[in-house]
Amino acid sequence: MIHSSEPDMSELAAELSRLKQEHRDLDSAIEALASAGTGDLLQLQRLKKRKLGLKDRIIHLEDRLTPDIIA
Repeated sequence: MIHSSEPDMSELAAELSRLKQEHRDLDSAIEALASAGTGDLLQLQRLKKRKLGLKDRIIHLEDRLTPDIIA
């Protein structure tokens, strides 16, 4: 039996779900910080940068989970 170091589809789907939840949580934190009016601009910028990084990872995982369709 050959063991692959590649994660299987269920592991990728679980990671995708976790990343999407973290992305939603960051969105809520950013919104709360921005609406408070007393938000630290540097902290807000860091949260937004992290959110963008998560979005990139989510897109990458979605691409891996979606089979290639040749038209």
